[in-house]
Amino acid sequence: MKYLLGIDVGTTSLKAAVFDENAVCKKTVTKDYTLSVSGDRVEFDANEYWKLASEAIDELASEFDIYALATDTQCETLIVTDDDGNPLRDAIVWLDNRAAKEADKIKAKFGEETVYNITGQPEVTATWPASKMLWIRENEPFVFSKIRKVFLLEDWLLYKLTGRFITEPTLQSSTIYFDIHNHCWWQDMLEFVGIDKSILPQIIPCGTLAGEYKGIKVCTGAIDQIAGAIGAGVVKKGVISEMTGTTMVVFVPTDTVPQYNPESKIPCHINYDGKYCLLLWTPTAGIALKWFKNNLCENYSFKELDNMAKDIEPGSCGLTFLPYLCGATMPRYNPDARGMFYGLTMEHTRGHFVRSILESVACMLKAGLEYGGIDCDEIRSMGGGAQSPLWCQIKSDMINKKIVTLKNEETACLGSAILAGVATGVFENVESACDLAVEKNKEYTPSGDDYTDCYRRYCELDEKLF
Repeated sequence: MKYLLGIDVGTTSLKAAVFDENAVCKKTVTKDYTLSVSGDRVEFDANEYWKLASEAIDELASEFDIYALATDTQCETLIVTDDDGNPLRDAIVWLDNRAAKEADKIKAKFGEETVYNITGQPEVTATWPASKMLWIRENEPFVFSKIRKVFLLEDWLLYKLTGRFITEPTLQSSTIYFDIHNHCWWQDMLEFVGIDKSILPQIIPCGTLAGEYKGIKVCTGAIDQIAGAIGAGVVKKGVISEMTGTTMVVFVPTDTVPQYNPESKIPCHINYDGKYCLLLWTPTAGIALKWFKNNLCENYSFKELDNMAKDIEPGSCGLTFLPYLCGATMPRYNPDARGMFYGLTMEHTRGHFVRSILESVACMLKAGLEYGGIDCDEIRSMGGGAQSPLWCQIKSDMINKKIVTLKNEETACLGSAILAGVATGVFENVESACDLAVEKNKEYTPSGDDYTDCYRRYCELDEKLF
C-alpha cells in the first residue's frame, strides 16, 4: 500500500492526513499554534513552522509507511534568510498590514491596471510580499542587506524537507512580483522593490517530485484554496466551491484571465494545471455565528442554535443582519464597514437572530456570485458551515443552485495528497484521482422557499451602509 500524506498549514493550525492509494483517510493529526500580534503586525517563528510540520510527519510515519507527501499553505507569509537558510527575522504572516505606505508607493509607481494585467491581483495591498519586502528594505536595512533567500511558507517547508530552493506558481500569484501569464518573475517590480531574482526560488510545476525526506518522496503542492478545491473535486467546468469557515471563500476555475475591470476586486491566480482560478472572499462568515454564540448564547451548541433557527420562517420575520464584523471586501471594499441587526420588533426571538445570521452569509454568497458574473451547475460546500443542513438549504434556496457537501472534510489535505500521488505515479492525473477520491455526502436542491424579499432587504440595507 502506497500511503500518501497531505499537509495543510493554516493560519493558526497545521493539519496532516494520511490517505491510502484508494484515497481513504486513515489518520489525521492537528498542531495548533499562536501567532505574535501587535497592532497591525503579525509574526511567527519560521523555525516553529518546520518544527510543527516535522513532528506531524514523524508521528504519522511511525505508524504508516508513507510513500509521498505534499504541502499546501497560506499564500503571502514571508520568510527571509541568509545564504545558509537561517531566518534573519520572524516570518511576516499573510495577515500582517504594516506595509500600507509601501503598498501606496507601489500603486503610485505602477498603477492597479498594470499590476493586474501582469500579476492578476486587482489591488495593491500591504499583505502582498512585494509590499513587505519594500517595508523591510526601508525599515530594517540591516536585515535587508543580509537577505540571500526569499521564501514563502510552502517554499520554506520544501527547503527544510529536501534542501532545494524551489517554489511552484500558485503560491507566487499574489506576490505581485510574479508574471502569471509567462510564469516568471516580473523584473520591473523586483527592481522597484530592490531585490534580484537570484534570491528567489526556482519555479517548478505543481505536483512535481522535488526530493526525499527520510525515505518519503516530497512533491510540490499548491496554495490552500487550490488544494481544497482539488480535494472537493472542483476540477471540471460548471462546478465551483464555497468554503464557509471563519471567512467565506468562493473558488471558480477559469481558462483565461478576465479583462481588467476597475470596478472588480476579484483576484485571479494560477491554478494547479497552469490555467487560472478566481478567488472571491469576505472577511466575515462563520465567525459571525461564532461571535453570536460566544457572546450571547454561550450555553448553547451550534447544533442547538440550528434547531432554534430551523422553525423560523424564511426571512426571519423582517430581521436583517449585515455581517461586517471585520469590514467588507467584496462586492464592495470598505475596511471600516460594521455589522448590524436591523428591523427588530417585539416578536423576534433568539432563533430569529440566529437565522438572520445564516441568511446574511447566504446573501453574501449570492451577492458575490452576481458581482463576479459567475454561473454554475453545482457548488461544493466546505468548512464548518457545511456541517449545518439548515445553512446549506438556505444557501441552495437563496442562490437557486444545488449545494453538495463532501464525506471527507479535510479537503485541503486530500488535495495535497492527490498532488503527491500524481507526482509519483500513484494517480494518472488530478482529474482521475478526484473521480476516485472525492465522495459526495449530501445534496441540497432548491426547496421553493422564497428569499426574494430577504435578499432585497439585505441589499437595500447594504446600500445605505455604504
